[in-house]
Amino acid sequence: MKILNLGCGTKVSSSLDMVNIDWSIYLRIKQNPFLRIIAPLFFKGERLIRFNSLPNNIIVHNLAKGIPFPSNSVDVVYHSHFLEHLDRDMAKVFLLEIKRVLKHNGIQRIVVPDLEKACRAYVSHIPACEKDTSEANNHDAYVATIIEQSVRKEAFGSSQQKHLRRFIENTFLGDARKRGETHQWMYDKINLSIFLTSLGYKNPQVQSYNQSLIPDWNQYGLDLDTSGNEYKPESLYLETQK
Repeated sequence: MKILNLGCGTKVSSSLDMVNIDWSIYLRIKQNPFLRIIAPLFFKGERLIRFNSLPNNIIVHNLAKGIPFPSNSVDVVYHSHFLEHLDRDMAKVFLLEIKRVLKHNGIQRIVVPDLEKACRAYVSHIPACEKDTSEANNHDAYVATIIEQSVRKEAFGSSQQKHLRRFIENTFLGDARKRGETHQWMYDKINLSIFLTSLGYKNPQVQSYNQSLIPDWNQYGLDLDTSGNEYKPESLYLETQK
């Protein structure tokens, strides 16, 4: 079985079934023998740990240029927290490109932030604030879950660095929008299913983080953390077929 993990960042699988594809700075440095040696100058702490854990079954490729595989050649395509970073026109092009490389009845597994869950949490928190005024201090976190990443100006990783490093990263890598970190749209089980069927996909089905139509999906660990729990809670998991 051949599985593509698109826009993988550092969440990858070393399985022989898996091809991890991304254009992130981590992967571009990993691909370059010289930059690999001096990687500790670029990355510290958790960033360096993630970099050192990257396997070799990675293709460094800009997905804006398409998916580097022949038509009807792939069994499964997976992408997580990627689609929402594309504007609607680009999202359509991306999903049609996935359809091109999938075999007949091949499966696309999509993971995105679930707008429905975020909105339900926001609405349910309002009575809690009215009942306990101290709880209102936490309310912006519920708003942020819905819109913060759409309006973010500085990339999150850079914002956590010390002053000089933060300045250098923002100067050379650009702001959050330039790095593709901002959300361009939000999805729930309704609009994502309609979007997919409008492009000719069939049988959109909501799954959970540890359930899938893909055989032995959990062995790849892409939706699990190191303890076997859900890697990105409050996500929507949806699968569809070509």
